[in-house]
Amino acid sequence: MKDIEIARKAKLKPIQEIGSQLGIRQEDLELYGKYKAKIPLKYIDQKKVDQSNLILVSAISPTPAGEGKTTMSIGLSQGLNKLGVNSSVVLREPSLGPVFGIKGGATGGGNSQVLPMEDINLHFTGDFGAIEKAHNLLAALIDNAVQHRSRNIDPRTVLWKRVMDMNDRALRKAIVGLGGRTYGVPRETGFDITAASELMAIMCLAENFEDLKEKLGNIFVGYTYDKEPVYARDLNAHGAMAALMKDAIKPNLVQTLEGTPAIIHGGPFANIAQGTNSVIATKTGMSMSDYVVTEAGFGFDLGAEKFFDIKCGYSGLSPKAVVLVATARALKYHGGASLDHVNEPNMEALQKGIENLEKHIETVQAFNVPYVVAVNHFVHDTDKEIRTLTDWLDKNDHPHAISKVWEDGGKGGIPLAEEVLSQIESNKKTFTRLYDYDMPIKDKIRTIAKKVYGASDVTFAKKARNQIRKFEKHGWDNL
Repeated sequence: MKDIEIARKAKLKPIQEIGSQLGIRQEDLELYGKYKAKIPLKYIDQKKVDQSNLILVSAISPTPAGEGKTTMSIGLSQGLNKLGVNSSVVLREPSLGPVFGIKGGATGGGNSQVLPMEDINLHFTGDFGAIEKAHNLLAALIDNAVQHRSRNIDPRTVLWKRVMDMNDRALRKAIVGLGGRTYGVPRETGFDITAASELMAIMCLAENFEDLKEKLGNIFVGYTYDKEPVYARDLNAHGAMAALMKDAIKPNLVQTLEGTPAIIHGGPFANIAQGTNSVIATKTGMSMSDYVVTEAGFGFDLGAEKFFDIKCGYSGLSPKAVVLVATARALKYHGGASLDHVNEPNMEALQKGIENLEKHIETVQAFNVPYVVAVNHFVHDTDKEIRTLTDWLDKNDHPHAISKVWEDGGKGGIPLAEEVLSQIESNKKTFTRLYDYDMPIKDKIRTIAKKVYGASDVTFAKKARNQIRKFEKHGWDNL
């Protein structure tokens, strides 16, 4: 409720004013009311992208209490601006499912929020709706082809489900085509949430509209009865799908409580896709800001690994620094404290939980990127707990800063901003991915399992081996 009170008291600037801070002409902004707009793709400038500094915010293993990655991202960008640095923040769009579940929204909190919060957390500019329609159009065309046998598709091999932007467990598995010949061929399918759509992942890796259309055409639909793969382009679906997404592909401009430009676009989940905002949004921000702060979903082992190996590797982006968010309450939780008692002092659990932070730092170091541990300070944290954590960081030579961005906004993010700038300026490491795309699939999996998750080896089940053989046979073994 405190977040909502702060947001309601905020005095928002007209979105044209926010756009002018980025050098966007007013006539180029596509307005969605007073405080939201879409940015044309023509503002992406690769030379400026190459000169900009990309900062990734990730975190230790997530807990139900939340670690504050989004809040930290927003507060850090505000802090950089308070230091006189030209910065913007680029984030994912929230899905309605988690918003109406226990997780809540994805717009930060306290004095580090993006606004208008209620619009962003609900329908925003309709991007999710466009993706949903394009996805379900392909589903309808698939069932139509199955019914009329126009592409010889074996319905038992169709993997493409339908989607809706809601957690509706009753629809996760369903049978369609009931009611006789008029309604199609009965088959088992189901619904996923829109953020889990392959279209969401595709849009967030597309470089432009033409690239989006080509990628949509490459979507695998199923096999023919002769075991040949069928793609969306074989159904002539990709043109109409791209048309439905012609506006969704453009990034959205909003603002933080302190008037820092915020670009919010795309929202793939990290557990089934790359878990970061679109390449287009990131490059748009980097074309107009010297320092761009962005975020990867889930913990560093999941979201950040995919950010580096998939998003950055595929798009050519080269991050300059990582901010790894840690909280005393999360470390206590990982050290064995129950969720109901993580706000209570527990030095034994805290010290044991530091092992979680230690492993994530080890993984960060594998990518050869400068890093800063952001100690997200909560009002219930004791001085002794914070001192124990910072003493461990000092002892092991890990750069760090205490951040109070929830309480103090950009002012509370200045120490972190100063440390991040220092690391970028003094540490000239060269970003390195964990694997090359032309490596065999099994080697890629082993690399991630060993270097990120601490596995000694990987055993592949028969089903997995069969899938890998299919991928290699059809040339799907390279990203």
